[in-house]
Amino acid sequence: MHLAYLDAGSGSLIVQAVVGGVAGVAVAAKLYWRRLTARYRRQRTDRS
Repeated sequence: MHLAYLDAGSGSLIVQAVVGGVAGVAVAAKLYWRRLTARYRRQRTDRS
């Protein structure tokens, strides 16, 4: 039998790590999405 105790500080640390991980994944996805769409985007031609 294992007994475990999570106080408020431990719970807060776990929640903070999860939220930070989700934010990091969101930023990485945004950067890779921009890089991917930039390859397939048409370039403007300057016509005067």
